[in-house]
Order: sequence, then C-alpha cells, then structure tokens
Amino acid sequence: MKHSTDFYEQGIDLFNEGRFFECHEAWEEIWKRSDGKVKLFYQGLIQAAVAILHAQRGNLEGARSLYEKASAKLDPIPHEHMGIAVGELRIELRQFIEIATRANASALPNPPRLRRVPKSAT
Repeated sequence: MKHSTDFYEQGIDLFNEGRFFECHEAWEEIWKRSDGKVKLFYQGLIQAAVAILHAQRGNLEGARSLYEKASAKLDPIPHEHMGIAVGELRIELRQFIEIATRANASALPNPPRLRRVPKSAT
C-alpha cells in the first residue's frame, strides 16, 4: 500500500506534467485520510488543479469558482510549505486564471507548476 508521502509526491509530479485530473486523484487519496489544516491544504491543491482543468476544458465559470475555493484554503498557508513554494503557486495560479477567464482570451497561458523547496524550509 502506498504511503501518504508517495501520493503527495506523485501528485506534485503529475501536476508539473500537466496531468491535472490524475494529480487530483492522487491527492484525493491522502485528503480523504487527513484532517485539520493538512486536509485543507490538500483540498486547496486539489481545487487548484481542478480550476486549471476547467479552464483548459473551456469551463470558465467552473475555473473561476474552483480558483476562489482554492485561494481561500491556500492563502493562509506559509510561502513555503510541505516541500513546495506555495507562495509562487498562489501568484502563478491567480495570473493563469485571470488570463484564462478573460472574455477575449485567445489562448491559455502555460499552467502553473509546483516548485519544490528544501524540506527544511517548511
């Protein structure tokens, strides 16, 4: 059986490969078994991934809605948390959603990526 860290790391890799549905599935496995602030962190990551997926599929209202839910959970998280640069994700995700949901957007920007930081920085 996989450990939580395996699902977490797999989710990061899948996110960075642009496989947003698959990373959502990996993180959901650990989200279900979590509680408290950790559960909210995982839920924020899942919602961020699904927001990007909605934007890519042309569901701009869904993208906006999931982005707002993800932001509410990720905004209180420290800039670097659990081995990733959450602060950078917040900025890149906001920029991505702003461009993707413009009425006259002709093409989607590159989606955000999760930058790993040394574990000691978390």
